[in-house]
Amino acid sequence: MNSYHMASATIKIFLAHGDPKRLRTAEVSNWTGKAVAGPRTEFDSILAREEAANAGVYFLTGIDTETGKQALYIGEAESIKDRLKTHLEKDFWNQIVFFTSKDENLTKAHIRFLEGRLIDQAKQSGRAVLKNAQSSGAKLPESDREDMEVFLEKMQQLLPALGVEALVPTAATKTNSGSYKMLFCELKGLKASGYLTPNGIVVVSGSHAVLQERDSAKKYPWIMVLRQKLKDDGSLVPEGQRLLFTKDTEFTSPSTAAAVIYGGTANGLTAWKNAQGKSLKDTESVNK
Repeated sequence: MNSYHMASATIKIFLAHGDPKRLRTAEVSNWTGKAVAGPRTEFDSILAREEAANAGVYFLTGIDTETGKQALYIGEAESIKDRLKTHLEKDFWNQIVFFTSKDENLTKAHIRFLEGRLIDQAKQSGRAVLKNAQSSGAKLPESDREDMEVFLEKMQQLLPALGVEALVPTAATKTNSGSYKMLFCELKGLKASGYLTPNGIVVVSGSHAVLQERDSAKKYPWIMVLRQKLKDDGSLVPEGQRLLFTKDTEFTSPSTAAAVIYGGTANGLTAWKNAQGKSLKDTESVNK
């Protein structure tokens, strides 16, 4: 299901202790599902909730100690409470989110199907180190599959609101990029193309960056670190006297993307221009 065309929704989040980081529940209007979320420090009170006795799918999130990236474990269980107890030996996670159905109509096949789809989406997103790359998966009758795709969409709407962004696509697919206004970043014959997203900016595959960092990069080591990371994971590869983006790559801001392309500090609001040559700064001021 294309998460870029979700239906509008009203989300209700209940903060059990008034603290947005502590135990909370979440629901979407006109949906039978319900989410419960909270920190590992409240493990016992989370498991004591009535919903935890039900079947459902769950997320354990934290930081991967080897890479420093977000880490994620996705699972399914006929009893959330019983299964979560077995994960106390894992030390990477510090937050739990689980989803159940208020009408208790989630079967073993349903939750296995959901787990499989969620793991696939997390892999495609690439935002987090997935601690379980294998999913049980399950085949469902067509009508059940449609119901679970709707359930999945509601989960996708709630997860970012509960602090889990691992399923948010890092870049729109090629078929979707046509609906975005393309922007261009040029320097000494090099050209990069990209488009803004709710999470920042995507530099599209086939764009170029300078081969060597400029002196300004030495004052801001994060630029060199980020360029090296992109080289290490194969996103940036040498192509003659420049670097080539081998895949669509998302950055948190236009300036971050421009700094990687320029090999030094850059102002993204002036570096990125539309097809008419107007900078982001100019187009944003016109729209105000």
